[in-house]
Amino acid sequence: MFGTESSLSMFLNTLTPKFYVALTGTSSLISGLILIFEWWYFRKYGTSFIEQVSVSHLRPLLGGVDSSSPSSSSASNGDADSSRQSVSECKVWRNPLNLFRGAEYNRYTWVTGREPLTYYDMNLSAQDHQTFFTCDSDHLRPADAIMQKAWRERNPQARISAAHEALELEDCATAYILLAEEEATTIMEAERLFKQALKAGEGCYRRSQQLQHHGTQYEAQHRRDTNVLVYIKRRLAMCSRKLGRTREAVKMMRDLCVFQLMKEFPLLSMFNIHENLLESLLELQNYADVQAVLAKYDDISLPKSATICYTAALLKARAVSDKFSPEAASRRGLSTAEMNAVEAIHRAVEFNPHVPKYLLEMKSLILPPEHILKRGDSEAIAYAFFHLQHWKRVEGALNLLHCTWEGTFRMIPYPLEKGHLFYPYPICTETADRELLPMFHEVSVYPKKELPFFILFTAGLCSFTAMLALLTHQFPELMGVFAKAFLSTLFAPLNFIMEKVESILPSSLWHQLTRI
Repeated sequence: MFGTESSLSMFLNTLTPKFYVALTGTSSLISGLILIFEWWYFRKYGTSFIEQVSVSHLRPLLGGVDSSSPSSSSASNGDADSSRQSVSECKVWRNPLNLFRGAEYNRYTWVTGREPLTYYDMNLSAQDHQTFFTCDSDHLRPADAIMQKAWRERNPQARISAAHEALELEDCATAYILLAEEEATTIMEAERLFKQALKAGEGCYRRSQQLQHHGTQYEAQHRRDTNVLVYIKRRLAMCSRKLGRTREAVKMMRDLCVFQLMKEFPLLSMFNIHENLLESLLELQNYADVQAVLAKYDDISLPKSATICYTAALLKARAVSDKFSPEAASRRGLSTAEMNAVEAIHRAVEFNPHVPKYLLEMKSLILPPEHILKRGDSEAIAYAFFHLQHWKRVEGALNLLHCTWEGTFRMIPYPLEKGHLFYPYPICTETADRELLPMFHEVSVYPKKELPFFILFTAGLCSFTAMLALLTHQFPELMGVFAKAFLSTLFAPLNFIMEKVESILPSSLWHQLTRI
């Protein structure tokens, strides 16, 4: 026993201050590297790498999951149900106000060198185009057969070449659409191509309308021609809006909204034309017509959007915002009109809590994606990109929003579990938004995530070891004494146990054990 103590004391005495400096410095460096990696992984994926590895790989090895137990089976069923609910909550919608690739997105890339669209977003658009512009009877028309392959092509130049090839055969509406979307470098050029597409599309629509009852393939062809015609008219209306002919755009959008009531336009509801109409009416400052459109679409049975909720809040704020003062309101209380405006703002913020930071210019805007996630950061960007000017035009509206929007969170302390006017906030928005938005944009996260335990732990460990390394470097002799005292104290329980074992066991047996 005394030999063990003497060897430990001899080992401690041989350690020099340089060893302690090297030990603490290396520990600080390693913990610092772990901290940097954990922080980068958390900012990129929203979770701790160590925690994720522990849950995914170590827990099954340690027996944390028992697949044979009924409770585990029911839990897995519950997880499946929640995952199905998460998928339904995180349905991605086409952006009603999406920009033109050639005339707007590509120009941004030429100027900044950054790609505003993600691969995931463009892949969703390719799927949409195949749904809108192709059908099983495309082989009947050679140009449509070429365009069917073009919509599946990933290379933009190959798609454009295929569109030109289709136009050499005949006037093909979908070929004009592709060129207007991707090759045209100005809105005026895009409008010219869409007008040619409209002429070709109307001819195809009239011919397929006469044959739609002659068989299933003719019916599918007529449905496709209908979708093409509606898409062209919608984009022409957006061209008019961008070129300043807002009244003309409103007229075209109203006609499309009337078509929405017709059964032969089944995909029109997917375009959400009413959101384009609301934005154009706000540009004209025709607030009475805006209210009429809201009365029709802000219904409990219809899906909500940031455009509907925040436009309703803007109209109610407009009635009181020019005279609103937070000091006066705190002294006399809120009037009925002010209360209605505040409640409308709270309703809008609960639906999408990311929008106010963009409207108040607390966060920089980027070009909106081609697809959005309702209640997510992508929808907030798309709304604020087009509607910020309308909020600025209403005197005092942004001031009222600034004074009241954070009060929403007091009504929903646990937004992921229970909402106030809407369903609980979906937990999947951050993941979907990271797929839709470019890498250079910092995705807005709600509710604000607390730092994982392992980041805090590695930060504390790194700070502690760095402090020890500094003290050891500055006071090597004193820290050496402290280290020896610490190690002696650490091994004291082991020495105590060894003494007890030696006193209980016979000396001959203990001698044999030590020899082994």
